[in-house]
This record gives sequence, structure tokens and C-alpha cells, in this order.
Amino acid sequence: MLLDGRTALVTGAASGIGAAIARRVAADGAHVVAVDRDEAGLKALHDDLQGLDDVAGIETIACDLSDLDAVDALPAAVDVLVNNAGIQHVAPVHEFDPERFGLILRVMLEAPFRLARLVLPHMYSRGWGRVVNVSSVHGVRASPYKSAYVSAKHGLEGLSKVIALEGAAHGVTSNCLNPAYVRTPLVEKQVADQARTHGIDESQVLEQIMLTPVAVKRLIEPAEVADLAAVLYGPASGSISGTSLLMDGGWTAH
Repeated sequence: MLLDGRTALVTGAASGIGAAIARRVAADGAHVVAVDRDEAGLKALHDDLQGLDDVAGIETIACDLSDLDAVDALPAAVDVLVNNAGIQHVAPVHEFDPERFGLILRVMLEAPFRLARLVLPHMYSRGWGRVVNVSSVHGVRASPYKSAYVSAKHGLEGLSKVIALEGAAHGVTSNCLNPAYVRTPLVEKQVADQARTHGIDESQVLEQIMLTPVAVKRLIEPAEVADLAAVLYGPASGSISGTSLLMDGGWTAH
């Protein structure tokens, strides 16, 4: 088992990409610490994984990542950190709520920093660690009306590179995964916002907004992202560090 004897902490684990990665690291032998503010979703994940014979174990922690004191109190003995949790808000810059902007940066950039700061000493002491940051194509490209999300993802890219440089001497790698639109609750909730902001019907959002810049005209499935995440803690991962693995359906090929 790739992660036998290791612990993986996954944020935003109650649904979507986080749940898919939690299932994948569990299947690869890790003890899973699943973190999310959605207690019902965590319970469903726990019940699902507990029913599998080959799962090392799962611990669920209800935590709002905007509460940085709560973030600092999460387990530190972690070998694989997956920073996945995210929120979205769609509005022009001149109408963007400053409080919402600050919340998004707190959850999607400062919380990953706090978590890395928390777990890196354990990784360094063991001479091995993997930091997997679920970024986005918006970590390398911008879109209108997403100032906070794009800013947070660009910041996460920079943080990931710094961790990669500092961690290299300690056997720790740090990388970003950069998918385009994935079939998740986060994306589904965007449809109404996008329709309102662009003045179109909700049924038109997928074709006219979300899939316009991509060559592969479909949403990505969460399990596909989990499969790519496994590359970053698997046998080939030792020299993959400080980079961004694009899963963008050709978005950046333009």
C-alpha cells in the first residue's frame, strides 16, 4: 500500500474533490483525517469508508477553516496534507463585498498556510511528506467576476512553491493540482450566480461560460482529480515539486 502507516489530512472532505481524494488515500492505505464544516457529509464519508475492509481508519473533524484558531488546533502528525477546501463568490470587483473577499482568502490561502505551518515539523522529523494543494486553472488564468477566488488560487500557487523550496532538504514535496470545472457542489452553486451576473439563463451557463475556454467540452469528475493527486504521493513523486499539474481540458493551450 502506497501510504501504509501514514496519515493524510484532507480539507473540504465532505463532498466533491475532497471526498474523492479522501477515498483514494484511504484505498492507498492511509489513516484519513477528513476535515469539513459539513457534519452530515463527513458522517456519510465516515460510514462509507468504515464499511470497507481494507481501510486503515478514518477520523472526521468538523471545522470551519475561517476560524484560524480551530485550524491551528487540528492534528499535526500528518504525512500527506491535501489543501482542498474552497468557496466561491461571483461579482464584479466594484460590487464585490469586502467581507466576502476576506473570507475567501482566509479559507483558501491563510488556512492552507496555517496547516502547512502546523504539519511541516512532523514531516521534517520523518524525512518524508507530501503537500498537495488543490488549486485550479484559475491559479494560472483569470476570469471576470472572480477576484477573490483567482487571488486566493494565485496566492496558493506561490505558497506551494515556497514550501517546495524549503521542504526539499527534508524529503517534503509540494505541488498544485489545477483542474478546470469539476462536477462538484461548488461548481453547481456557481450556475445561478453566473447566470445573474452575465444576464443569461441558468441552462446556458455551462455551454456559454464554463466550457467556452476548454477544448474538452465536459465537466471533470472528482475521481479524475483524485487519480492525479495519487501521482503526487506515489512512487514517481520524489522529484515532482514546486510545480502545477494542469487538468484543464486544453484551457491553457490557447
